[in-house]
Amino acid sequence: MIERNDDFEARRGHLKSMSDQELKAYFLELSEKLVDPLLDLAYKHTSKSIERSILLRMGFSSIECKAIVDMINEKNLLSKGAGQCVYLVSKNKGISIHEAGMLLQNSDEFDYLMEHFKVYE
Repeated sequence: MIERNDDFEARRGHLKSMSDQELKAYFLELSEKLVDPLLDLAYKHTSKSIERSILLRMGFSSIECKAIVDMINEKNLLSKGAGQCVYLVSKNKGISIHEAGMLLQNSDEFDYLMEHFKVYE
């Protein structure tokens, strides 16, 4: 049988004098340090499948979603969000969300979006 070198007492030395409240605060601080990179990644990155999912929830069919997301990706605007792109076109043109999506699917209104987001090809 292999004997385990137990160093628990040495490792918990800095925690020994903490109260329950201090331990809880320390735990939450460490938890935030673990989660922060994940949140940062989620805020700064997206994927075509995530953007299709958003458009599905906006009422587009899966076929429409794929076409819209493919066009938005082709114009390097995917990081801005497909839903936001559709919404901005809808608001700018005074048309419904679905009509705006159809314009984007047909490669229309990208000049407006490129100017709005200050993205140049």
